[in-house]
Amino acid sequence: MFKKYKSTIILTSIITLLPVIIGIFLWDRLPAEIATHFGVNNQPNGYSSKTFAVFGLPLVILGIHLLCIIATNADPKKQNISEKAIAIVLWIIPVISLVLMSITYAYALGVKIRIGFIVIMLLGVIFILLGNYMPKTKQNFTFGMKIPWTLNDEENWVKTHRLAGRLMVFGGAVICATAIFESPWIFFPTVIIMLIAPL
Repeated sequence: MFKKYKSTIILTSIITLLPVIIGIFLWDRLPAEIATHFGVNNQPNGYSSKTFAVFGLPLVILGIHLLCIIATNADPKKQNISEKAIAIVLWIIPVISLVLMSITYAYALGVKIRIGFIVIMLLGVIFILLGNYMPKTKQNFTFGMKIPWTLNDEENWVKTHRLAGRLMVFGGAVICATAIFESPWIFFPTVIIMLIAPL
């Protein structure tokens, strides 16, 4: 996998770290402390130093990105992971990095922004994408509902992922459609149903 996707891994890693360049460009305009965690009411409830927000957070996200790639490469059944599923593994963290860090910088600069709406909408889109590829994924230890009865029974794997795929697409659409309300009472029950019902 490393050789086949070497150029994509390099590109996605650079994109993941792109917020560092943006942060350096905005350095003089950013406050000494930056809000890096927000509650359900869009109010910050956690802060980080400017240095950690600009340099540390993207590096942590890069670490997660590389860990996902390493785990996928170490999968003994990685040949069963489709090209499109691997594309999700390679691109999902860089996209999240750009969106979340852009939100962080915008808020720090005083831009009026509905953080909850953007995050919930992003998660809804991710669930829709995952749901589309779930039914097309063969047994593996990286992508999918990796539980003993699906890993030990191919037929069970197929049926579970067909149901999971439908639920994720539907649930993701519900999350996107209701993102404007920014309600945890809609978001979390929907996610729980998507993840628990297929098992």
